[in-house]
Amino acid sequence: MRETLRVLVVENEALAADCLVNGLRRHGYEAESVDTGAKALQSHRGADLLLLDLDLPDLDGLEACQGIRASSDIPIIAVTARGSELDRVLGLRAGADDYMVKPYGFLELLARIEAVMRRVRPQVRTMEVITSGPLRIDVRTREVRLDGRHVEVTRKEFDLLYLLASQPEGVVSREQLMAEVWDDSRSRPGRTIDTHVSSLRAKLGSSGWITTVRGVGFRFGGSVAVGRVPLPERR
Repeated sequence: MRETLRVLVVENEALAADCLVNGLRRHGYEAESVDTGAKALQSHRGADLLLLDLDLPDLDGLEACQGIRASSDIPIIAVTARGSELDRVLGLRAGADDYMVKPYGFLELLARIEAVMRRVRPQVRTMEVITSGPLRIDVRTREVRLDGRHVEVTRKEFDLLYLLASQPEGVVSREQLMAEVWDDSRSRPGRTIDTHVSSLRAKLGSSGWITTVRGVGFRFGGSVAVGRVPLPERR
């Protein structure tokens, strides 16, 4: 089961902070907000990642970033209206792991959070065999079985299914699928993912094994897959 990521939003504008916190919570994150640099210095140790506005009422955001970085290696994404090249350089040198300029797209923010967390906390998959109801995924033999019967899948289909099944409680974004399954973090996700998902659903006999989360990505449906039909008898 994937650990829920705890995000601290440091933003002095109440409406912007609420929008960020609510959006993050809808996508499965734990999120809280503080509105000053001093509170960020006090509260950051309870978080896994910081979204830090550089325009704060008490401290300059760069100063707050440096203070946090001096005592912690928590990932920091600077989120600010300061958009010049010099501003970006100063933010990164102050200790930010990434830098986003307002206004920005929320889906891009999610993708950047995932990218930063992959860099600072590489995922080590320890599950060699995943079982969910009648489905068995064996990473050692790269074999998929349903009701004990072998399901023939391609290499990419196996990688896609395994990635989703290894994070059963979370939504895996299209950007993360492109980065981890296709080793491509630059291209925009296109029909490739949908084609592979459709093929897997057909081979597993139900669309319930992989559910679509509109505008975000996909979630592993697990043993509660609905409408599953039996595989044909092997002759």
